[in-house]
Amino acid sequence: MTDKFLARHTTTSLRAMIGAGKPVVALVPVGSTEPHGPHLGLGTDVVISAAACVRAAELFAKSGPLVAVIAPAVSYGVTDCATGFAGAVSVPADVLTAYLGAVCDGLLAQGIRHVCLVNNHLEPAHDAAVRAALRRNVSVACPLAKKWARTLSAEFKSGACHAGQYETSIVMAAAPELVDDAVRAALPAVPISLSDKLRAGITTFTEMGMDRAYAGDPAKATVEEGEQLIQRLAEMVVGEVRAALGLPDRTQG
Repeated sequence: MTDKFLARHTTTSLRAMIGAGKPVVALVPVGSTEPHGPHLGLGTDVVISAAACVRAAELFAKSGPLVAVIAPAVSYGVTDCATGFAGAVSVPADVLTAYLGAVCDGLLAQGIRHVCLVNNHLEPAHDAAVRAALRRNVSVACPLAKKWARTLSAEFKSGACHAGQYETSIVMAAAPELVDDAVRAALPAVPISLSDKLRAGITTFTEMGMDRAYAGDPAKATVEEGEQLIQRLAEMVVGEVRAALGLPDRTQG
């Protein structure tokens, strides 16, 4: 079996895959369960991470010498910014770090060569908790890194990108059934930069003025933009893994 999803393998097929000769990389989609406006599902961040992992697995298959398998997602994280909104399920940072570390250790113990935590929940405390799980043979792929942020859209770079054009475009491309398109098309732009607010010490959506739990311009989202962004996020994943393994990055130019 060559299925790219770990959960679909049997113990026999996984053993065969790991023993087949090519180093196996496990990609772990990491996200959150939190509000993303009135138009996107609570699992938006996980959808984005999973879409990046699927595309990255395809890139690995084309570029060798690695083979990628997508591990089951981690769908909860540190979501304190969304406090007060229905659907915000937060876990303590140290619990998340310990859990992710244990997952990585467990995957590596199987003979998997490297684990990449693919995170698209961008709350600073969550990102820090994910990065605290770094250890030997583990990397993190997250667009908060400047190297990758500069490859993304203007809205992403502005910081006004929580359930806005950036995230909505990706979900429209990856899981359109999770978008309430009639609501999305009627939403006004909310030009609030989360990154600017956080730097100013304003830490919750409510305090930031995001009374509907979104910022940016979801009405401008398109499937075409979503496809382009998924490709760039996938290149980020491949780039981080290859860098961690000392291999040249063949995803760019």
